[in-house]
Amino acid sequence: MGPGKVKGRKLPLLPLRGLLVYPSMVLHLDVGREKSVRALERAMIDDHMILLCSQSEVNIEEPTTDDIYRVGTIARVRQMLKLPNGTIRVLVEGVVRAEIVDYADNDEFYEVNVKELPEEESADPEIDALMRSVLTQFEHYINLSKKVTPETLAAVSDIEEPGRLADVITSHLSLKIKDKQDILETVDVTARLERLLDILNNEREVLELERKISQRVKKQMEKTQKEYYLREQMKAIQKELGDKEGRAGEVEELRNQLQSAGVPEKVQEKVEKEIDRLEKMPSTSAEGGVIRNYIDWLLALPWTHQTEDHLDIKSAEEILNEDHYGLDKPKERVLEYLAVQKLVRKLKGPILCLVGPPGVGKTSMARSIAKSLGRKFVRISLGGVRDEAEIRGHRRTYVGAMPGRIIQGMKTAGTVNPVFLLDEIDKMAMDFRGDPASALLEVLDPEQNSTFSDHFVEVPFDLSNVMFVTTANAMHNIPRPLLDRMEVLYIPGYTELEKQQIAQRYLLPKQKREHGLEEEQLIIDEQTTLRLIREYTREAGVRNLEQQAAALCRKAAKELVTEPEAGPILVDEARLKDWLGPAKFRYGMAEVENQIGAVTGLAWTEVGGDTLVIEVTVMPGSGKLTLTGQLGDVMKESAQAAFSYTRSKADALQIDHDFHEKNDIHIHIPEGAIPKDGPSAGITIATALISALTNRYVNREVAMTGEITLRGRVLPIGGLKEKSLAAHRAGIRKVLMPKDNERDLRDIPESIRADLEFVPVAHMDEVLQHALAEVPMDVH
Repeated sequence: MGPGKVKGRKLPLLPLRGLLVYPSMVLHLDVGREKSVRALERAMIDDHMILLCSQSEVNIEEPTTDDIYRVGTIARVRQMLKLPNGTIRVLVEGVVRAEIVDYADNDEFYEVNVKELPEEESADPEIDALMRSVLTQFEHYINLSKKVTPETLAAVSDIEEPGRLADVITSHLSLKIKDKQDILETVDVTARLERLLDILNNEREVLELERKISQRVKKQMEKTQKEYYLREQMKAIQKELGDKEGRAGEVEELRNQLQSAGVPEKVQEKVEKEIDRLEKMPSTSAEGGVIRNYIDWLLALPWTHQTEDHLDIKSAEEILNEDHYGLDKPKERVLEYLAVQKLVRKLKGPILCLVGPPGVGKTSMARSIAKSLGRKFVRISLGGVRDEAEIRGHRRTYVGAMPGRIIQGMKTAGTVNPVFLLDEIDKMAMDFRGDPASALLEVLDPEQNSTFSDHFVEVPFDLSNVMFVTTANAMHNIPRPLLDRMEVLYIPGYTELEKQQIAQRYLLPKQKREHGLEEEQLIIDEQTTLRLIREYTREAGVRNLEQQAAALCRKAAKELVTEPEAGPILVDEARLKDWLGPAKFRYGMAEVENQIGAVTGLAWTEVGGDTLVIEVTVMPGSGKLTLTGQLGDVMKESAQAAFSYTRSKADALQIDHDFHEKNDIHIHIPEGAIPKDGPSAGITIATALISALTNRYVNREVAMTGEITLRGRVLPIGGLKEKSLAAHRAGIRKVLMPKDNERDLRDIPESIRADLEFVPVAHMDEVLQHALAEVPMDVH
């Protein structure tokens, strides 16, 4: 039945949800709503004709008249089938467009009065062109969409009616209901084709964009899947070969190390970030090695691992006494530290600075401290270090960058609380590469070193649990800001008695062991040891003594090998001379008899105390003062001060007041190859000068030390203990010292004080009273 045969204008209405039917379309519908079922039943009773209109909103279950579009399609119900679930499936065929004029009945079902909207036939060439364009665009759409079969294009191409063509193509497009309704409501065929052309153009652009995005995503996914697949293959191959050197195996190994390392959170984040960088880096990249080296350093450092201190004071004291003879003050300081540790449980590590001549046991003392605490021991030597990067490390941008010596030492120690020895801290220098002493300020400051920053490591490292011990030969070479951060302990040198004990208890047994000798195969008695100390060594420490002991052991070893039957070897005075040659030093440097113009002075050197003979001779001349013997500026000034004092006191000392005009005076200190400087020879030079000018003898058993002023006052000096040891070695009986240095007498060993008479002097008059004989020598 054609469009003209539609009966009447009142029809039941079937609202459609998410669906739209065009004229000439045949499709199945499932009807389930009560009103819709009744409308369908009414249509079947009448003439099988029904109006199909779409809802504007899909979700509305009970639509009102406002929710239904006004334009729909009159359709013929071809079949109707009731399904078991209560819904009805119908086959409908669209006939003609129609518009709702008004609603006749809304109770049981919607019944409406409709007005048909038939299409007008037209033979306009523009319509043909539009149809071709629409078909072309539809073909593009089919190629891009892949949702419409190519057979559909063939079926559509055969349609000759332009209106029907537009309707059929629209029904195959995946459009919103609103757009489909727009086509349905466009009755004019030309306008409908133009509208469809716009929609197809728009859809084509969207589909092209979708395709590009899809291809990009697919490509990325393919790449990722390919990489994953290849990585898994590589892992499998490496596993089969037992090869862990590949980048994947390397990264996996580093991650496992990180998990078991137990590093702080900040360090863990840093390492994870660097491992990710390493993983993404090509294996051929040079930077990969740099990153790997950096990760290895971070994982190797002891961020949290520490040893437990043995806080047993008696045990620690036994260890210290067992390892060293003497050194009471350093031992006492270590035991104090242990006692405080035991009470408070947490103490910022003290910085001890052991100052003393070479060979007195500074380094071995630091080892004993570590042993007594039960801590790891690590040592670095700062002698000759002149580059700041040696302390703080290099930045990672440089080729061959490394952490500084502090971080290297911590890695070697393997714990966060070792005893860390900084040897020869006074031997550092500075140049254009920076000042390493300034870089040490942060390391040795307990307030700052909890966040020590190394240029290479970059992550702050906690040094607050480290016990730093430094050593130096001389304090004046240590920069003042660095010295302020340290607690100085002097180890001035050993007395003969102490050296004798050290040789018998430590040095000789050690050298015997090292030379393969049994204890009883070589016997050196105490008297021979004393002669060895006096006549073959002259030092504050015991290093040369150990070398001489080693020489004796070598001689004994040779004799035992060449004469296996020989019994134990006893080293006496004759054998000592035979093996080591004649005595190198005369025991007692004091003059054999009293002299005029020659005074024994006492000096401090970096290797301990020493005696210094100052000679003055007076010759007729024009008043020239000559100073020889490698004197430094300070000693030259002391000589000038002594000369001026002597001139000012000429009358009181019974010297011609114009002696300086008639005589040339020559002041000389023997051993001219050795540079000598320091202020403590003032009174010595003055005494020698006055002795020479008054022809009075100087007591050979007297030695002296002190600075002089122009008024004759004696000023205090340093290094009294070292000077006392030197005087004792030289066979001096009486030592003249500044009165202000009386407080230092308690540092001098009891054995020295028993043999030496210490005379505090405040003025030059007292010095002359003790040093010069009363009666002048008769020069005639």
